[in-house]
Amino acid sequence: SGTTRRVLDLLADLAENQKEKYEKFWTLFGRVLKEGVAEDRANAPKIAKLLRFSSTLDDGEDQKVSFADYVARMKDAQAGIYYVTADTFKAARNSPHLEIFRKRGIEVLLLGDRIDEWLVSNLFEFEGKALVSVARGELDLGAIQTEEEKKQAEVLAVTRGPLVEKLKEVLGERVKDVRITTRLTQSPSCLVADEHDMGGNLARMLKAAGQDLPTFKPILEINADHPIVSRLDPEGARFEDWAHVLFDQALLAEGGKLDDPVQFVRRTNELMLEK
Repeated sequence: SGTTRRVLDLLADLAENQKEKYEKFWTLFGRVLKEGVAEDRANAPKIAKLLRFSSTLDDGEDQKVSFADYVARMKDAQAGIYYVTADTFKAARNSPHLEIFRKRGIEVLLLGDRIDEWLVSNLFEFEGKALVSVARGELDLGAIQTEEEKKQAEVLAVTRGPLVEKLKEVLGERVKDVRITTRLTQSPSCLVADEHDMGGNLARMLKAAGQDLPTFKPILEINADHPIVSRLDPEGARFEDWAHVLFDQALLAEGGKLDDPVQFVRRTNELMLEK
């Protein structure tokens, strides 16, 4: 309506010319504006300009970064506006999916509000820049990947192929796929959602709300350079235990819950006691 547009125009003026006042407004009513993206599709582009987020730029919890701020700092070869969602800000900030982005100095929006999953399920781009989850699909580093890194990835795909295939065999129905990661630099493994599947965080939220959902299997990505992964022997006696521990660690790191925590503790204890 005309009244809604006038209010949005007033908020846009406040955000542009009285930033401190707008920050106070955002603290009180930011979640309402995020809901507005889905509830008022006609005005979604205007509302999107008013949204504010935390980001890896300073890792602060205060939500001060607009989409326009982010786009102005994007690298030339960047695929889109990168974001990560989690149950809390701390979980988002510490997500293993951020490792390669931190290494490359690529900013990622940290979405730790519960409403954020609803937001990104209804907002797919900002002024022609796609919103891209760092925990979904195959990560395309594109032009920011050096030729040496591309060649190394090709070599790893061949040399670690038997390990990947054995992990698929052992994990079976727990995973949709297993592959060598381009996301991780420090962690041994992580879970990602396939391009068109529901992410783990959203699935957990909907299940907690009593929704019946189809089963989405995650993809396990392994860091071939990590000491744990590099020492794994597909023919080793304890390989099955290591495979499940890698999966369970990745599940815990993304905020998931283990179906059998006792089994995880037993496996971990036995592996730590091995010489």
